Amino acid sequence: MSMIKIDMNSPEFITEMEKTIKFTDKVVKQFNWEYNPQAEINEGVQMGLARNKMMYNKRFCPCFMVEEVDGKAKSVEDRICPCKPALEKEIPEDGVCHCQIFCTPEYAASRRVELGMEEVAHTHSRGLTDKEAQMLVNKDELDSDEIVSLLEARELGMVNFKLIDVREHMEWQMGHIKGADILIPTSSFFPTLEEAKLSKDENIILYCHVGSRSSHCARILTDNGFNKIGNITNGIVSYAGEINR
Repeated sequence: MSMIKIDMNSPEFITEMEKTIKFTDKVVKQFNWEYNPQAEINEGVQMGLARNKMMYNKRFCPCFMVEEVDGKAKSVEDRICPCKPALEKEIPEDGVCHCQIFCTPEYAASRRVELGMEEVAHTHSRGLTDKEAQMLVNKDELDSDEIVSLLEARELGMVNFKLIDVREHMEWQMGHIKGADILIPTSSFFPTLEEAKLSKDENIILYCHVGSRSSHCARILTDNGFNKIGNITNGIVSYAGEINR
């Protein structure tokens, strides 16, 4: 199938885009869904749907390839919006379709909180709310600003977690994150872990020098039944908060 070029500034595309927006509005209303809180995602998908409608006369999902079969355009998995996999599996199970334009009200609400939370953590424009702190402490991977925000929230009694250093004793003495609760060195991980008597249901956040050892230890804890493990992705070298030396 040869490449077909669409001029996004052409009257034909603008008209088709308007029709597509009305179409997605109708889909959202019909199924009691919501749009993704990130408007740029929705716009990108709508543009793809409009483009496919002009090219193939069908609103194929823009996230999937369109192939020519027996001289006719056909989407992989027969993905025509709103597609069957989204209706039957993705939205009921994940809360959002593969293209991410359509989602349940619950998913949209959670995503809005997450987006606001990330903005707060990265700009320090205001303190975290209780709900934002709870969502943040349950993330698998955290960056420096997020840990600073969480430690501030913990001091205020809004959230509870253990911050664990998995480097070696010499490294701990040279400097560790202010607020770190315990040192469990990777080289003597299991015996020190046993001495620490951690609960498998409490929130635990690990860190090391650059994130590799702590990531490994996080997998070990998860394999041993610990349910709420987080990791500082880039370790103490990326940490912008206070260090005890």
